[in-house]
Amino acid sequence: MSWMVRYRERLKSSAEAVAGIRSGEKVYLGSGCAAPHGLITSLTARHEELRGVEIIHHLTLGDAPYIAPGMEESFRLRDCFVAANTREAVNEGRADYIPVHLHEMPRLFRRGVIPLDWALIQVSPPDEHGFCSFGIEVGVTKPAALCARNIVVEVNRRMPRTLGDSFIHVSKIEAFVEVDRDLDEFHPEPPSAIELEVGRHVAGLIEDGACLQLGLGAIPNAVLGYLGDRRDLGIHTEMITEALPGLVLSGVVTGERKSLHPGKVVAGFIMGSRQVYDFAHDNALFEFHPTDYVNHPANIARNVGMTAVNSAIEIDLTGQVCSDSIGERIHSGFGGQADFMRGAALAEGGRPIIALPSTTADGLHSRIVPILAPGAGVVLTRADVHYVVTEYGVAPMLGRSLRERAEALIAIAHPDFRESLLAAARRRGAFGRVWPGGLPA
Repeated sequence: MSWMVRYRERLKSSAEAVAGIRSGEKVYLGSGCAAPHGLITSLTARHEELRGVEIIHHLTLGDAPYIAPGMEESFRLRDCFVAANTREAVNEGRADYIPVHLHEMPRLFRRGVIPLDWALIQVSPPDEHGFCSFGIEVGVTKPAALCARNIVVEVNRRMPRTLGDSFIHVSKIEAFVEVDRDLDEFHPEPPSAIELEVGRHVAGLIEDGACLQLGLGAIPNAVLGYLGDRRDLGIHTEMITEALPGLVLSGVVTGERKSLHPGKVVAGFIMGSRQVYDFAHDNALFEFHPTDYVNHPANIARNVGMTAVNSAIEIDLTGQVCSDSIGERIHSGFGGQADFMRGAALAEGGRPIIALPSTTADGLHSRIVPILAPGAGVVLTRADVHYVVTEYGVAPMLGRSLRERAEALIAIAHPDFRESLLAAARRRGAFGRVWPGGLPA
């Protein structure tokens, strides 16, 4: 049977494609900007006849009707990275959060820690050989799909055909639903003046020929705006964002000095606009791979000059980083932060960097704190961070004692909070004599 015959025979409506899902089964949903919203709508429409269906995904955009109040008996979400559309449900106890390093997510599926009965995903139309591309979300979705007993796909004409380890053959797919729908887009808020200043300081740590990973948020995007005079930068990152095409077109990003996949941008997924999706379409500059490859610290460490830039919610005076919760309230997730910080630390000439504004947006609270808020999760330990950056400068952490760390972090804290931070540090005996003569000029 040719792949075209199989494809035509298995074309279904969205409702028909999800009709086989039974109560108690586990369903993976395509993540990031590639959530299959038509299939989600059809599955949710069956809520009165379904009980205990478990939904698994990692950071989805768009509506999440399966966690609306009243859906609790029908669906239960296990979210591996919490976004705005699921945050309320997680913190109200109507959904669950799984803290997990992104490079370990495929292992959850392959080892049966989270067995999958179904994968509902989006792909590009098949090529002449019957291969569909996972498009803008390869990282978690390809491993999940290949581990699921049944794969149902929305074949979206607007999904770009991305290259690398990013394909699935028609013969592996149970049902096809043809759609012609805009993909979700991610538009971060423009960096504030403070975030731009943080980005300027971070850019000062990035050398010609460095290989970059930039996490989610305004500050990593702010960093990219200060790299116009760099040469031969490389990219090995879990996520491609809006600013990358400009750096490629201007000649800043060439990958020529990369020690792993030279000349290639290596990534797991894209979160951006249609412009970025079009740039990646059939573009041999890009290689997309599952996250157990892209995010594995051993692979990250193979990049000479690996520079990882990530943000945080707060950091204590010893260097412990919280980036997935605000106190007890879950805000996001581990993602690939720890993967890339560890990989950069192991790389020859690597630089793991945490960058954050010195205060909350309203200016009322310092984000450099004596101790983390009660219930806050430690995503990075004291030993994982080599540099901390705020709008007031750079605090080196590697090889520093607790006293030296406290001094360096207080020096880049907002001036309004330095005295109270110093007083807190002096109360802790393990910090020794912290600036006995007072704050430095």
